[in-house]
Amino acid sequence: MNEKVSFEQAMQKLEEIVGKLEEGDVPLEKAIEYFQKGMELSKLCHDKLQHVEKQMDFILKEDGELKPFELQEEGKS
Repeated sequence: MNEKVSFEQAMQKLEEIVGKLEEGDVPLEKAIEYFQKGMELSKLCHDKLQHVEKQMDFILKEDGELKPFELQEEGKS
């Protein structure tokens, strides 16, 4: 699987594969091929999400150091 595929492109391809498999009239060999491709796309999406989550765990402070990112709850200061 090409790592240069965007998350959105991978999700669109995955949705297309799921649609084909849900139709139910796919020959077994082709269904297995679709399933394998779908698993690759699923892993690619998962890896990309994990990468983004790691990026969101840190924000750049003014002095250039990284610190953990914590969401502020509304109503708290």
